[in-house]
Amino acid sequence: MTILLYDLVGTDITRPFSPHCWKVAMALAHKGLDFKRVPTPFTGIAKIEGGVSKTVPVIRDGEKVVVDSFAIAEYLEDAYPDRPPLFDGAGGRALSRFVESWSQSAVHPYVGIAALVDIHDRLEPADQEYFRTTREARIGKALEEVPVGREGKRDAFLKSLDPIRLTLKRQPFLGGQAPLFADYIVFGAFQWARTISPFEFLPAGDPVHDWFERCLDLHDGLARKTPACT
Repeated sequence: MTILLYDLVGTDITRPFSPHCWKVAMALAHKGLDFKRVPTPFTGIAKIEGGVSKTVPVIRDGEKVVVDSFAIAEYLEDAYPDRPPLFDGAGGRALSRFVESWSQSAVHPYVGIAALVDIHDRLEPADQEYFRTTREARIGKALEEVPVGREGKRDAFLKSLDPIRLTLKRQPFLGGQAPLFADYIVFGAFQWARTISPFEFLPAGDPVHDWFERCLDLHDGLARKTPACT
C-alpha cells in the first residue's frame, strides 16, 4: 500500500521545501516504502485529513495517520521492523532527539533568517499573505529586513557546524558507515535551503558540504532529483 506524505510546496509543486517533510521523505525511502507526495501549500494545511494538524509533515499509512516528523520516524521504525533501521536501537533513538534539538537550535535559525524572503517569493499570493502576516508578527519587523547582513553572519554559522564537521572527518555519515535518521534530521535543514534559496550556505570542500552531497545521492538520488534553487 502506498503511503501518502503531505508535503509543503510553493508555486512549483514539484519542489517540496519543508525541512521536516524532507526528513520523512528520506526516512520512507530508507525503509524502502512506497510513498506518494501530496503537494500542500501553507493555506492548505488546515484541510489535511480533516484538520488533523496545523503543520506538516503528515502521513497516511492505510488507516493510520501520523503527525510530526520524529513521531513519523518512530512509527515507521516500529511498524516496519524488518526494514533497514532508522535509529538502530533505543540509544540511537535517544541520540536522534539530541541531534534534532541541536539542528533546530544551530542550523534552522540561520537558514530561516537567511532564506526568509526567498521562501516568501516562491509562494502563491494567498500563501505570501499568510506567510508575511504570521512571520512579521512573530519577528516584529518587515520580512525584507530580516536577511540583511546574512553574508556577514555566515562564518559564525559555519563555525557552529563544528560538532558535525568533526564527526564527519572520521566517518561518512552521522550514523557511521551508513545513514540513520540523525543524518536526515540535519540533511532536511540544508535541503530546505537548497530547494528554496540560491544563497550559498555551504562552501565546497567543507566536510559538511561533502556529506550533504553524499546524502543527495542516497536512495537513487531522491533528493537530488529536486533541482537546486537558482
